[in-house]
Amino acid sequence: MFQIIGIIVVFAMVFGGFILAGGNMGPILHSAPYELMIICGSALGAMLIGNSGKTLKAVLVGFGKLMAGPKWKKKDYADLLALLFTLTKTMKTKGVIALETHIENPGESSIFTQYPKILKDHFATDFICDTLRMMTMNLEDPHQVEDNMEAQLEKHHHDASAPAHALQTTADALPALGIVAAVLGIIKTMGAITEPPEYLGKMIGSALVGTFLGVFIAYGFVGPMSSRLQAVVDEEATFYKIIQAVLVAHLHGNAAQISIEMGRGIVPSSSQPSFAELEDALENVGAA
Repeated sequence: MFQIIGIIVVFAMVFGGFILAGGNMGPILHSAPYELMIICGSALGAMLIGNSGKTLKAVLVGFGKLMAGPKWKKKDYADLLALLFTLTKTMKTKGVIALETHIENPGESSIFTQYPKILKDHFATDFICDTLRMMTMNLEDPHQVEDNMEAQLEKHHHDASAPAHALQTTADALPALGIVAAVLGIIKTMGAITEPPEYLGKMIGSALVGTFLGVFIAYGFVGPMSSRLQAVVDEEATFYKIIQAVLVAHLHGNAAQISIEMGRGIVPSSSQPSFAELEDALENVGAA
């Protein structure tokens, strides 16, 4: 919602200010289609050259993500903590072997199926199950497990950040591509150097529209979109960091409630359940 408002504000302030200052929109409207073809078309081509098909597809998905915001909401964080509480408590009371059937087939697990949104996220489910599977193979050194989990998180975050990096690279290129369009306009003007000054003035003005549009699109739209998308990716990454924090805390010998509290501490502030809210949720888990 705020992104749509922001787009409207950018257009209104830039062009509204130009018109109020006595500017004539005629040259801009006349030149814009051709300049946009040069600038946006070449930017799209450069994006195709510099990115894989997977990244390009992720960029398209990313436009929806930057509008919708992070997919993990307050309830999802509470559900994750409840899931991890059940797993760590079971390991404390029955041993990690008791979870073997759950981690081998989480889709049919009585624990995982209580949280369908988490189960649907393949990375989150695999991240939990793979770590627990290592524990069943007697890898219980907290530092080794933490290093392994950190490497997986870095790889996942790098892949998830690719669309934002692609957009930022495009934003960085757009002003230069605007200059390319402007130079082409100047070349066209030089070919008509014998024309009257008023005609040449219009041609030069049209050429400068290219520079304007390149900078305008880069810093008014694509750059902010890249920043927003990266912010969403960074916040979503916290969801997986919680898994790491809780399981590593468990390996350090902490009680299930303490491990969960360590995970709660790194939940984003806007989605963080209070201590009392989490306690109530865990009591319900225990009752179930």
